Amino acid sequence: MNSASVTKKILRNLLGAGLICTAFALGTNAQEQTRTEVKTGLSTQEVTVERGEVVYVSGNDVVIKGEDGRIRDYPNVPESARVTVDGRELSVHDVQPGMTIERTTITTETPRVITTIKSVTGTIWQITPPTSAILTLENGKNQQFTIPSETKFFVDGQQVDAFALRPGMKVSATAVTEVPETMVTNEVTRTGKMPPPPRESINAHVALLVIMVPVAPATDTASSAPVETASEVPPTKLPKTGSLLPLLGLLGGVFFSLALGLRARRALSSR
Repeated sequence: MNSASVTKKILRNLLGAGLICTAFALGTNAQEQTRTEVKTGLSTQEVTVERGEVVYVSGNDVVIKGEDGRIRDYPNVPESARVTVDGRELSVHDVQPGMTIERTTITTETPRVITTIKSVTGTIWQITPPTSAILTLENGKNQQFTIPSETKFFVDGQQVDAFALRPGMKVSATAVTEVPETMVTNEVTRTGKMPPPPRESINAHVALLVIMVPVAPATDTASSAPVETASEVPPTKLPKTGSLLPLLGLLGGVFFSLALGLRARRALSSR
């Protein structure tokens, strides 16, 4: 059979996972050319905020109580992890029980399709339809290629399958592979607050001096005014009702007693 120039185009058939079949399992040699294209779609972001209080720290192990009351253990926290507190970046060794830590995670998902186009030129040395073919490359070496199912070829402008290929045909093959994937990135930031300072406790051995200041009860203005009494103002003269008779009676009694006493003395001395 005379050699014919055959141009083979592989139709891209989407599978359930979106993978486009490759026409040949191409190796790496001088006759092969590979080109890769990447098309990205719109990205989506999801923000997750978690808060909790540090209840235990030992080395690189940290135990945190979340807002929901659940206790979570974070073993082997990496040395590179940092938490920002009051503008300072602290490591896991600076974390203290009682600290409040907030972790914000921003998850970004970007869909993209990676298209790989490989081309190879050679002469069919052996064909095993519909699964494989061995080509003689331009460097004289033979290489086997796998033909995916439902692959169609164009020979002299007509679409044929692998059963139409014959040894000796010169083939220029192109394999196109499209792989959809989603690129996920996570950006994590941690902020925290130091625990409040402990309250100063009172030492039981220190004596306390308690001074109680009595507070005078509030009184009415009228009742609090000073009241003048008779004892506060001394009299300057006797009242008009005063008399000298009591004084004269007192003097008379004194003289009468003296007279009686003198008389009794004389009587005793005359005996």
